[in-house]
Amino acid sequence: MQLTDDPLQHPAQARMVGLLQALAVDEGYTLTAVPGVRLLRSNRPLARTPVLYDPGIVIVCQGVKRGYLGGQVYQYDAQHYLAVSVPVPFTMETEATAEAPLLAIYLHLDLQLAADLLIELGERAASTEVPAQSMMSSPMQGAMQATVLRLLEALADPLEADVLGPSLVRELYFRVLTGAQGGAMREALAMRGRFGRIGKVLRYIHAAYSTALDVEALAAQAEMSVATFHDHFRSITGTSPMQYVKSTRLHQARLLMLRQGMTAEAASLAVGYASPSQFNREFKRLFGLPPAAEVARMRRSFALPPAPADAVYLSSH
Repeated sequence: MQLTDDPLQHPAQARMVGLLQALAVDEGYTLTAVPGVRLLRSNRPLARTPVLYDPGIVIVCQGVKRGYLGGQVYQYDAQHYLAVSVPVPFTMETEATAEAPLLAIYLHLDLQLAADLLIELGERAASTEVPAQSMMSSPMQGAMQATVLRLLEALADPLEADVLGPSLVRELYFRVLTGAQGGAMREALAMRGRFGRIGKVLRYIHAAYSTALDVEALAAQAEMSVATFHDHFRSITGTSPMQYVKSTRLHQARLLMLRQGMTAEAASLAVGYASPSQFNREFKRLFGLPPAAEVARMRRSFALPPAPADAVYLSSH
């Protein structure tokens, strides 16, 4: 079952919005008692801005988000959720108002839990010959919506959150892996073939971003020629390898300034820049503001929680 065109005509959708309004009172991210689950509230629209999402699932219950990657538009709203299988830099915009804030759930992808589910599903999941995708917007079907509602109801009760929360997260993973684009997500998480080789390189970049990296060494990690590696990398991430490295460094520097109060110069050195002036130029080119102004904007706009303890990849949120 797919939802109606007007999501608030659906009683379950109205219930989800009401629960999120009560659970996410403050603008920005709110941590929950369930590991890897955060709530997001935005009371204002957000123009297109660069983001770096780590693997996860974003479920918007009110408002609209749009991601722009490689010439594609990925809309996630009350009728579509976003699933990200590998960390990709893209631009994102938000539709929201104070009267109708954006209300969403973000689930950091537990890669071990996903791997365990893939093994359990085995051959029983519908077999589809579909390529792996780094990011996908999928229809919010009835079974998925029912699971999301039960998770929100559990989050509203501390005992239920502790006892039922983890099993409901597992059920959500199951719905994603067996849903409309489950085949593409399963193939991505299996990390086979060229997608797996690029995935291995992405993990390496996120572990070694502050060191000297070059495209030849990254291609060797993927066991590909430079030309083949460049083509496959761009097809999966929407950008070139070295642009990806630069974006990862700049996003991490912004987080260091936000979370640890580093100066721009200290953050630039921490992420591998030798020249603070080059860092300032490239930071402004990506984010549209100098470092101090961008950090001030972020602090005004969002409460940013700590990174998940088991995070393998960097993320801008």
